Amino acid sequence: MPETTAVIVADAHVGSAERERNTFVRFLSTVPALGAQLVINGDLFDMWFEYGTVIPRSAFPVLSALHGLVRDGVQVTVTGGNHDRWGGPFWRQEVGATFHPAGIRLRLAGFTADVRHGDGLAETHRAARVMHRVTRWPLTIGAFRWLHPDIGLRLAAVMAGRLAQGTRDGAVLDRAAVAQARWARGLLEREPDVDLVVLGHTHRAVLEEVSERRWYLNPGAWCDEQRYAIVSPEGPALRTF
Repeated sequence: MPETTAVIVADAHVGSAERERNTFVRFLSTVPALGAQLVINGDLFDMWFEYGTVIPRSAFPVLSALHGLVRDGVQVTVTGGNHDRWGGPFWRQEVGATFHPAGIRLRLAGFTADVRHGDGLAETHRAARVMHRVTRWPLTIGAFRWLHPDIGLRLAAVMAGRLAQGTRDGAVLDRAAVAQARWARGLLEREPDVDLVVLGHTHRAVLEEVSERRWYLNPGAWCDEQRYAIVSPEGPALRTF
């Protein structure tokens, strides 16, 4: 595997649909030929909540594939998105991946990267701002944990669908993408040690060289057009599976 190359994917939104899930698993099987690092930048699952003793059965094929990558020597890093930030020790203990609910600074192909999903940074829709706050309340998380998983996951799917109805509007996402790019440029201006800002969330693929060898990257949404990105010593590039 190319030891100096990283693979980045975001917004896969893997759910119960078998065909889409199998396609993503096939993509994961190609990762060792692409690079030695895999970064999953939020919303891997359409809904994920880490209970103490159970996992959603529809997630098993993807989790098994990720565990296989780790076993084969790929370094897997997962950040939490607005659909799946409620992770914990399961990722490290059972999968072998590192999980960061709010983002992480990483070295990718020799570049210092600020990696985070991006929700809450530049929301232009009220429903998205409400969801961003509610899902972070300790009371919400604690109460949800007491629900039976069948009930909790079904309830979460209904709530997510209702609260996010407006964010399916293309114009809303376009405005969010513009605001998000502005935020990324600002971070690069404020922090000269950061070479690469990696975001997701808006489902809009972006690769912008803000200054020499310093970039803003959004790989786009895997669930829309099977998009991903790679980062090599030459810099980032957008790809489609």
